[in-house]
Amino acid sequence: MPDSGNDHWVTLIHTGALSEIMSDGTTTAISSEKDSQNAYPKDDGPSTAVDSGPDPNHEYLSGLKLVAVLAAVVFPYFLVMLDASIVSTAAPQITTTFNSLLDVGWYGAAYELTSSASQPLSGKIYTKFSLKWSYLAFFVLFELGSVICGAAHSSVMLIVGRAFAGLGSSGLLNGGLTILSSVLVPAKQPGFMGLLVALGQLGIACGPLIGGAFTEYVSWRWCFYINLPVGGAAALLLIFVAVPENHPKPPVRETLRNIERALDLIGFTIILPTAIMFFMALEWGGQRYAWNSSVVIGLFVGAGLSFILFLVWEYYRGDDAMLPFSMLRTRIVWSAATYMFFFFGVLFCFDYYLPIFFQSVEDDTAFLSGVHMLPQVISQVVFALVSGVMVQNTGYYLPWIVVGSMFATIGYGLLSSLSPSTSYSRRIGFQVLFGIGIGSATTTPFIAVQGLVSPAQIPVAMGIVIFTQNLGGAIWVAVAQAIFDNSLYQAIGTYAPSVNPETLLEAGVRSIRRLVSEGDLPGVLRAYAKSVDHVFYLGTALAGVSFLISFSLGWTDIRKKEASQEIKKADATTASDTV
Repeated sequence: MPDSGNDHWVTLIHTGALSEIMSDGTTTAISSEKDSQNAYPKDDGPSTAVDSGPDPNHEYLSGLKLVAVLAAVVFPYFLVMLDASIVSTAAPQITTTFNSLLDVGWYGAAYELTSSASQPLSGKIYTKFSLKWSYLAFFVLFELGSVICGAAHSSVMLIVGRAFAGLGSSGLLNGGLTILSSVLVPAKQPGFMGLLVALGQLGIACGPLIGGAFTEYVSWRWCFYINLPVGGAAALLLIFVAVPENHPKPPVRETLRNIERALDLIGFTIILPTAIMFFMALEWGGQRYAWNSSVVIGLFVGAGLSFILFLVWEYYRGDDAMLPFSMLRTRIVWSAATYMFFFFGVLFCFDYYLPIFFQSVEDDTAFLSGVHMLPQVISQVVFALVSGVMVQNTGYYLPWIVVGSMFATIGYGLLSSLSPSTSYSRRIGFQVLFGIGIGSATTTPFIAVQGLVSPAQIPVAMGIVIFTQNLGGAIWVAVAQAIFDNSLYQAIGTYAPSVNPETLLEAGVRSIRRLVSEGDLPGVLRAYAKSVDHVFYLGTALAGVSFLISFSLGWTDIRKKEASQEIKKADATTASDTV
């Protein structure tokens, strides 16, 4: 911090004029020692208190500067989430280009693996280094990965590019949410956070649609090149704006001298191979190897032992850990993380398997299947915005999480009844109900975490929640894949016994009508519909579990934190004026 800033803090501390709100609504002067602790958060890790003294003199942005920063956060966030799903419809053409069908799973897994494993590390980076330059560094990694993917000459090169892009995305997700909390006044944060997460979910939902359009009408390489002009323009806006820090940071040289301790790099070197082994087991299980094969079991055992070692190390490091146990004991953090672990599985199962229903049963192209999912996309985005604005106005997030989980459960239950004869009006109505639930409940846990932890804790807290949601998404999609494969084998034997299910699984949904005779086709389509329904049973169960967990997030008014900040700022101003 500049010297003048330090002198100002010293003045406030020695006057003893800062005050805190007592439980009876009165204010009382606090000791200079406690003032110093609250005014300048200790650098050795987050505390268990959720409102540990924000900077009362923090200057929020407004006008064109605020618009520039919001654009620099919103557009990359959309691109990051778009990148998570855009490959799904481009993958068939990519495998044809490189003759690499066995690698197809890694096109998505490499991205998710590095993104998930790096989330805790990105949180630590944002607590130690500049928000702006850390964000731009992650952005460069994301863009570098996109360039490598677009220019790939082999399947291996594409996978490497996806890994780089995933590494960059880990910091853009966390950093975007953290920057919002630093540049926006607390009263406006829920609404804009709702907008940010809504656009992110729009990116996930539109990924197959945009990927299908590029693949069909231009080239699959533009699924990656699109990140360059859009993201580059957004990053340029950020370069010329000074982004205020959400809490005082230690000097860069001091952090670099103690880089291992500051970022817990040993913890990262443990969690990275843990994630690799775990994702490999999920990716290979039931596909390349049987679930009970020695390879898959060995990977799961290795991941489990490594994870135990990681937990022991994190406990040993205390508040210097990448995942500090003191943070995990904070109610809003562990409850939001647990909730998103299950609820992201709800979203992923829908996004992966409703297109399979449309492309198999309705013979939709990848692009058209995306069009048929628009009822869910539109309702989801609208209610993500509505929930954010309502939380901003009322201060209470819990009703939206509870009601959203309930709507998602009902919508999923209705979607599990889809069949070739289901009318279009019902398909649209079921999707709208589901979209209302997803939109209402996906945004609000992030708003709650951001609103209830201190500014210094936001990056680590967000990293924990994003890490668990990505982990949950990977696990539940793997479970859904196993359910779908097993269900299809059984359903084909029931409705089209003369058809070889292995041939259909290897060829993909777009080849059904080419491989199956007209007499067997109705039975095969019914088998696909039944198999998707069974996956939606899983989604319904996950939504139901999320509904039960939602009550653990607590009935809290996040506006109380804002009021506390305003009083502290007023007291600090009064103290400064009296010196």
